[in-house]
Amino acid sequence: MITVLHAFPAWLPLTQTWMYTQVRFLPAEVEAHVVCQTTENLDQFKVAKLHALSREPLGRRLWEKGLRRLHLRPRFGFVLTVSRRVHAQVLHSHFGDLAWAYAPAAARAGLKHVCSFYGYDLGWLPRSNPVWLGRYRELFASVDRVLCEGSRMAESLQALGCPAAKIRVHHLGVSLGDIPFRPRRWSPGEPLRVLIAASFQEKKGIPDAVEALGRLQSRVRLEITIVGDANTETKSQAEKAKILAAIERNGLGPRTRLLGYRSWAQLFEEAYRHHVFLHPSVTAADGDSEGGVPVTLIEMAATGMPVVSTTHADIPEVVLHGTTGLLAREHDVEGLVACMERLVSQPQAWDGMVQAARLHLEENYDAVKQGQHLARLYAEVVAA
Repeated sequence: MITVLHAFPAWLPLTQTWMYTQVRFLPAEVEAHVVCQTTENLDQFKVAKLHALSREPLGRRLWEKGLRRLHLRPRFGFVLTVSRRVHAQVLHSHFGDLAWAYAPAAARAGLKHVCSFYGYDLGWLPRSNPVWLGRYRELFASVDRVLCEGSRMAESLQALGCPAAKIRVHHLGVSLGDIPFRPRRWSPGEPLRVLIAASFQEKKGIPDAVEALGRLQSRVRLEITIVGDANTETKSQAEKAKILAAIERNGLGPRTRLLGYRSWAQLFEEAYRHHVFLHPSVTAADGDSEGGVPVTLIEMAATGMPVVSTTHADIPEVVLHGTTGLLAREHDVEGLVACMERLVSQPQAWDGMVQAARLHLEENYDAVKQGQHLARLYAEVVAA
């Protein structure tokens, strides 16, 4: 038995369902605990061993806060306390910036330290604030393993100074047992129902998706659904304004449903009503990127829906162009149109494409297999 403490900023935002999957599918030989500062959506993301500072007695929280203000208690103090309480052997920090903050806790408690990078922490953070270049060098010197989603992400980590020997590719698995495979079929003459599902961030490329559909609408009748919304950040609100403007500019308002955020179950209800999933990720102007692969893209492909995306980050490791889906270059609207037109002109080829996609996911992105892979990585660092 290996006891692992998973550290998160909060457990758990609706946009991080994939975090829950990582913890949920660890095999029995791993005793998984979650430690965080705050909680949300616990009705959807239940874990048996949850340690949240916000759920501690009021006196304890005030004491912790007071010690921090007096500089007698570091930020990682609660993590250190929990790690000793549960006799953890491994600290798994999720996101690079959190891993840097909690590295001293791992050192003080004598824990093996594993960290996972996901996206903003790899691209946007060190670009927006160069102090993180030095902090990451400190982290890479002390951490035992650094996990990432694919080969391109691994190259980016090395470029930041992480030794290749410490990097391991670990795919984010999806719960394929919970995702029925229902190959989509479309007949010329009926509306083509296109699904877009993502938070309103520049890296999701939603304005490009809308522009492409605007050019496609003369070829085929469209019914478009957008699941997602902006958060409170100014740049997210600005992205929402761009999306709405693109819809209006292309005259797609009558053909578009804007549903806002939906639960995982509600998203899948929508997914099975649609023919094609469109997700043209890009690198944002400020350096923000997917880092690896959007998990929603993996999940939608698993349902049996053809996927059109871009050659961004590690997406080409999931969407094998022409085999398991179709890809255009980043910001290549005409390329996206060409991909969509290829699907429309060859509906008889859909079955082979979605069958190949499901098989590829079963071999490389199944949550059960990836849980076992993660357990082997923990065993590796404990034995080292």
